[in-house]
Amino acid sequence: MNRLSHMEKSNGPLVRRLLLLTVAMFGFGYALVPLYDAFCEITGLNGRPGVVQAEALSGEVDQTREITVQFLGNINSSLPWEFYPLEKTMKVHPGQVYETEFFAKNLASHPLVGQAVPSVAPAEASKYFNKTECFCFTRQLFAAGEGRNMPVRFVVGTSLPKNVSTITLAYTFFKVDS
Repeated sequence: MNRLSHMEKSNGPLVRRLLLLTVAMFGFGYALVPLYDAFCEITGLNGRPGVVQAEALSGEVDQTREITVQFLGNINSSLPWEFYPLEKTMKVHPGQVYETEFFAKNLASHPLVGQAVPSVAPAEASKYFNKTECFCFTRQLFAAGEGRNMPVRFVVGTSLPKNVSTITLAYTFFKVDS
């Protein structure tokens, strides 16, 4: 019994250090989330499109190129909504601002809040796909049975690589708990 007691005492500091190390690693990872979000927005990693102010656009339009933009709308399984783009595809010229709309409707018998998360494919195009206005910037509150059109204003940058001729903008709506 004496030997077991001695081992428990000698392992105590090691257990405390390992526990402290685990908490520190979790805290470090949690602290990196805002940095990761900023990094993804700047680089377009994970297919996240950029956000620009309309006033910051150069106004330069490349009329010689035409890009096909496809629109997709998805719902997370926990959200009883209907959600889809009003236009499935659009032909655009890089540098010109365009607008399209998505329709969403709350099919539940009570109010719900949702948040749309965008993604762009191919990933290399996400650095050149910028939104100036989007319903995805804020949480959306829908009353029971309410439906509405929601605009997205976007521009494809003129520096988009020549090998990219089709871009897909997809949104997934998630339920947001209060």
